[in-house]
Amino acid sequence: MLAEARGFAGKLAFKGHDSAMRPIFLCLIAVAGLAAADLPRPPAKPVAIRKELLFSDDFQGAAPSPLWHRVVDTFVIQEGVLLGSQTRVSDQTAPDGRVVKAHAAVHGLELPTRDSVVECRIRMDGATMVDVEFTDRKYTGSHYGHICRAQVRPTGVTLIDERDGNMRSDIYEMKKDPAKKAKVAQLVAGRQVTYPLKIEAGRWYDLMVETAGDEMRVLLDGKAVAYLKSSGIAHATKSKIELGVAGQTGRFDDIKVWNAAPSLK
Repeated sequence: MLAEARGFAGKLAFKGHDSAMRPIFLCLIAVAGLAAADLPRPPAKPVAIRKELLFSDDFQGAAPSPLWHRVVDTFVIQEGVLLGSQTRVSDQTAPDGRVVKAHAAVHGLELPTRDSVVECRIRMDGATMVDVEFTDRKYTGSHYGHICRAQVRPTGVTLIDERDGNMRSDIYEMKKDPAKKAKVAQLVAGRQVTYPLKIEAGRWYDLMVETAGDEMRVLLDGKAVAYLKSSGIAHATKSKIELGVAGQTGRFDDIKVWNAAPSLK
């Protein structure tokens, strides 16, 4: 699976700290269990070329943009940043008998794109994961219209093609059957990649997510840290951008979204 993955190396910036950068690739090499040498070295050039700015929010306004909306609790604007905390931490039985599954906190931005560049600042203050996800709720070929996402965890960055990978409708149903575990692994091979990287709690990072055609590249503090080429990323209508937080607590600030076009190779 690693041989099929693609990788880039990313961009890191902080809020309220000095601007001295620490070498990210040393962190990649230092993480045990997944050797950085086994991952393809990322291309230096962007996969997406920015066009017009579609949206920006520094969360300083008196009222949030009407494009934002609640998906899964709980997100609040606090001290000029968007703060997310997972409150559905375990499965619960609703009064009508339905089982409400544990779920990361999710905040949605109704902003249709095809190819785009999403830039924001992130900080993990106890969160186990923060992410930027693209969905199309009208698409029925994947669970809940999931298309693709970029996840940042304390130990690395993961890119996932969900449309043609783990959230594809038939694969999603197969995952419920332990006897089909090997078949699922075969079907999702090459649809997900994780690049080991140490992310410090309590520190602001600049995150950039590029999607163009069937490629996704992630940068932290100006250095490309992860890359994936997979067919589901090329979904024509990504109708919504969602921000997610698992655990306690994750922060987002200074989000910008540009329309984009694939870069010329």
